[in-house]
Amino acid sequence: MWTFDNVYDKITGQTRGTNNSAIQETVILETKNPVTPVKTKPSAVKHYTVTATAYSSTVDQTDDTPFITASGTYVRDGIVAANFLPFGTVIKIPELFGDKIFVVEDRMHKRFSHRLDIWFPERQMAKEFGIKQIRIEIIS
Repeated sequence: MWTFDNVYDKITGQTRGTNNSAIQETVILETKNPVTPVKTKPSAVKHYTVTATAYSSTVDQTDDTPFITASGTYVRDGIVAANFLPFGTVIKIPELFGDKIFVVEDRMHKRFSHRLDIWFPERQMAKEFGIKQIRIEIIS
């Protein structure tokens, strides 16, 4: 078993405690197979093309708790509903919103298995958004 004392003795030919205290110690361990730095690729971003719609917090567009998401949080800017992504999934919609971050915290009716629903604070804004085919990026 290698210990610091064994390595020190091997390199210096001295045992610990017999060296001159004025001498600074430097121990360098070399191996035959040096460690190669790991090159990490940036995490691959997944892209999906989906149908996107919009909703607001009105009872006719939600259940009887229009300001509470399916995950139990309050609705706010940047919330989306999606049945095909887990709660907490972070996405971007670069073609429409640039680098804005969205988080999946709500669900839609089960018949919409591959659709994204973006929350808007006003009903008119949701209506103006309409229905679109969009490309999303899954960040995490």
